[in-house]
Amino acid sequence: MTVQHMPPPLTRASSSVGTLPGYMPGFGNDFETEALPGALPQGQNSPQKCNYGLYAEQLSGTAFTAPRGKNERTWCYRIRPSVHHTGRFAPIDLPYWRTAPNILLHDPHRRNIMSLGQYRWDPIPMPDSDADLTWISGMRTMTTAGDVNIQVGMASHVYLVTRSMQDEYFFSADSELLVVPQEGRLRFCTELGIIEIEPREIAILPRGLVYRVEVLDGPCRGFVCENYGQKFDLPHRGPIGANCLANPRDFKCPLAAFEDRKTRSRVVIKWCGQFHETWIDHSPLDVVAWHGNYCPYKYDLRTYAPVGAVLFDHPDPSIFTVLTAPSGQEGTANIDFVLFRERWLVAEHSFRPPWYHKNIMSELMGNIYGVYDAKPQGFAPGGISLHNCMLPHGPDRDAFEGASNAELQPQKLDNTMSFMFETRFPQHLTEFAAREAPMQQEYIEVWDRLEKKFDGTPGVK
Repeated sequence: MTVQHMPPPLTRASSSVGTLPGYMPGFGNDFETEALPGALPQGQNSPQKCNYGLYAEQLSGTAFTAPRGKNERTWCYRIRPSVHHTGRFAPIDLPYWRTAPNILLHDPHRRNIMSLGQYRWDPIPMPDSDADLTWISGMRTMTTAGDVNIQVGMASHVYLVTRSMQDEYFFSADSELLVVPQEGRLRFCTELGIIEIEPREIAILPRGLVYRVEVLDGPCRGFVCENYGQKFDLPHRGPIGANCLANPRDFKCPLAAFEDRKTRSRVVIKWCGQFHETWIDHSPLDVVAWHGNYCPYKYDLRTYAPVGAVLFDHPDPSIFTVLTAPSGQEGTANIDFVLFRERWLVAEHSFRPPWYHKNIMSELMGNIYGVYDAKPQGFAPGGISLHNCMLPHGPDRDAFEGASNAELQPQKLDNTMSFMFETRFPQHLTEFAAREAPMQQEYIEVWDRLEKKFDGTPGVK
């Protein structure tokens, strides 16, 4: 691993929140934080004059008239208003970062790229030590779904990062990003504070938030779910009740931190699938204080408390949902983020691994570490699989035979953590996924050795 030198850290006040300095706990809370004493106005949002000569500015994550409980906005008190953080835009090309709709079937030069199928990839190779890949240039899109122009759907990416962004910043007007590290550690220096993440943690970066990404230990590799639709929320627990799954207190939001630095800086903007750059003469990370409920988070996946069957049968995998982005159709998500981590299996006279099925949802899986129980061979850490909507899938022969004949004692699934980006929309392969990424051409054959056991006579075979 390599450790990179970064610009001086952002300025922030000392913290006394719990045992994690720099963070506030809770999901969907109305937070308030200031990096300088008295920078945050009290009793109103927009005073005639703000302390320290700051500007008051609101960042809205929902429409003004969104219902209470769904309305999200944050008031920022910053050194310059955001209109000073952009100039004239110039288009740039990022050929590996793709946005829906990206249906290659309609391209006469790429009609041999087919998204219909069950696919699996070996881990995208880690870049060489001399590669020059930042958060922006190192993004590799695997699939897209829906349409960013009407704000539905998603994209899945793999990021490969070797270098910190130096006087370079990014924000997406298209989407929020769910970041899942698999190798290396990253620091997100955002307008609203600093988030550091490592494997077994995730970060959620809201639409419109400006940030710089730094390498703490690299090279870095991980997964990103780009959400074009309604933002991620905690799922309703239903009869599970008030506890378990992902608990709100385990989400951490950063304390205010800012830069007051004059330097030529590049700001890259993603808007309707297109990328543009603009140049300014200062750092845009200049929010000295803020309050509101529209903010970035980090979450430790090791705090996810799974629930499951304690007598017989296998519940639907929806019980493993960490976050969900609603679609407007009740019970059918634009995206679900699902986690399969260590847990006990105790169900009696039951087939314990995931069963065979076809699904209206499209499932992209990634392996963070260990072995996934339904695919004990070939699904390596860093690997990806795609089972598109209404295409059958399930355990391979070895997993089926092993689970069908195992002595059903309580069993601990250990050293395993995989996840799923699941969407109601078909996921279309990008040219990178079809041509450059290490696709396992033989993956479809993992089911070939499943035997016909039916012979017309009664009894268990």
